[in-house]
Amino acid sequence: MVTLEPVMIDNHTFTAVTVLLPKTTLLTVSSDKGYIMCGALDVDLLNAKLKDREIIAGRAVGVRTIEQLLEAPLESVTLHAEALGITPGMKGKEALLKML
Repeated sequence: MVTLEPVMIDNHTFTAVTVLLPKTTLLTVSSDKGYIMCGALDVDLLNAKLKDREIIAGRAVGVRTIEQLLEAPLESVTLHAEALGITPGMKGKEALLKML
């Protein structure tokens, strides 16, 4: 099952997507500029193989809900996210606000 819902952070609307898969759940919250995602995100791949796409993204591990994803510290971020001031350790919702 796939769930799509709006998420409000400081009066800004983001899009949350939850994908229920066998033995795992994929979670992502995005703006028009970038996104945060659960541990399934391969930041190294985005930085190396897809660098020319300039993807702005962050990864949080150990999260099981959208709420946890928003509150969790990011474990890793892409190079293009770092250029916006998004850093590992930053809460997901703080990173999203920098992606506006």
